[in-house]
Amino acid sequence: MNHYSTANIGKLNALEQHVFAPEGAPIRLVGKAFLGELIGLTGMEVSVNKDAPNTGVDFYHSHNDNEEVYVFIGGAGEMVVGDDRFPVEEGSVVRVATGVKRAWWNTGQDDLYYVVIQAPENGLKASKLHDAQLVDETVPWV
Repeated sequence: MNHYSTANIGKLNALEQHVFAPEGAPIRLVGKAFLGELIGLTGMEVSVNKDAPNTGVDFYHSHNDNEEVYVFIGGAGEMVVGDDRFPVEEGSVVRVATGVKRAWWNTGQDDLYYVVIQAPENGLKASKLHDAQLVDETVPWV
């Protein structure tokens, strides 16, 4: 039995091959690769995203159960969370609680790359070393 799963979503600069367009919804997001079903996630959803210049999420949305973390890994843009509008860029990390509207836009000259992690709000049982165990084995590259 495998206790892990792997997948390859392709190069980041080719993420436009992934399109999120749910049937019956007026949404079409080019450059959004969801990982949940792909690798069998059970407690969160993760997406890897690319927005070309002057594109992004042109509608507000919120979540009922899941908080989200946005980790910006390249490019520059703006985000609106609640009533606040602020810049984001490589290295920016934004957490958004449930029930709060959000949207973002690539305002830069280059593609905007980011990872979005959704998990149930208040669902974390333990973190850091409280949920880790050191295994008494030598890793192969040491």
